[in-house]
Amino acid sequence: MTSHALVTGAGGFIGSHLVEALVRSGTRVRALVHYNSSGRRGQLDDLPADVAAAVEVVAGDVTDPGCVATAVEGCDTVFHLAALIGIPYSYRAPQSYVATNVAGTLAVLEACRAAGVARLVHTSTSEVYGSPESVPITETHRLKPQSPYAATKAAADLVALSYHASFGLPVVVVRPFNTYGPRQSARAVIPTVITQALATGRIRLGATDTVRDFLYVDDTARGFIAAGTAAGVEGEVIQVGTGTGTPIHAVVAAVAAILGRPLDVERDARRLRPAASEVDRLICDAERARRLLGWSPTVDLATGLRHTVDWIRGHADRYRPEEYAV
Repeated sequence: MTSHALVTGAGGFIGSHLVEALVRSGTRVRALVHYNSSGRRGQLDDLPADVAAAVEVVAGDVTDPGCVATAVEGCDTVFHLAALIGIPYSYRAPQSYVATNVAGTLAVLEACRAAGVARLVHTSTSEVYGSPESVPITETHRLKPQSPYAATKAAADLVALSYHASFGLPVVVVRPFNTYGPRQSARAVIPTVITQALATGRIRLGATDTVRDFLYVDDTARGFIAAGTAAGVEGEVIQVGTGTGTPIHAVVAAVAAILGRPLDVERDARRLRPAASEVDRLICDAERARRLLGWSPTVDLATGLRHTVDWIRGHADRYRPEEYAV
């Protein structure tokens, strides 16, 4: 059982939900957030007061080995979520993605190795597969990243697994499919749709026929915690997803049904990926998670979308309708 955990990238969307779930499970949590001059702690600022009071927040940078070593000290489990994740921005600034996603992961691996942690849960992404050769996708599918972001995540996965093979570091790679839910920024497609739907009813999107496996964030957090505590899973890559593929246009239709009014969709060329970089479908085979972790999703898409609509509606001041997935 995890007693003292470090979460890197704790100020992010999934990271903040993982921190909350760990605190509620009775775990002592240290949260590493990226330093900023305003003193904001990202999505941790949205935690309930009782949860926030129980979290030790440390500001720093995952690419700084000394900072990471200090953050890891005294923790038996490390959940490594810190990363640059915006796919379009990775076309413009790929070197920063290598620095954070690859070199940052190396700093975490070295710190965990030196500290002798009991478990390191490293975060991957379904984007490492590119457009798959078959669906549902299993963990044995070859890696075929089609964006600089995906390439840096695939590289980080392989470095992490090499530390298990080379040094016996107890690494588990968790590969979530498309996580969504409250607190997610308009960088992602579901908040993009909801934000525009609430503001104008006119939805401007890029590709709408692409298919994704949407996983509610509470289920993702449970998957991470299970990977941090399950016995005998060191060196494994374990996917978490629902096994159901949903086209983006069906998400728009589902949001329209929740709001009770039609939504008009306009194609916006600015929001398209380069043709050879677009991933057409991502659908998860989560059998390994069920078998090794005893994990399965519990929140269906309709319920998760309602929760997300309610949250964005209640925090509309944080969203601008002109924002889109970047």
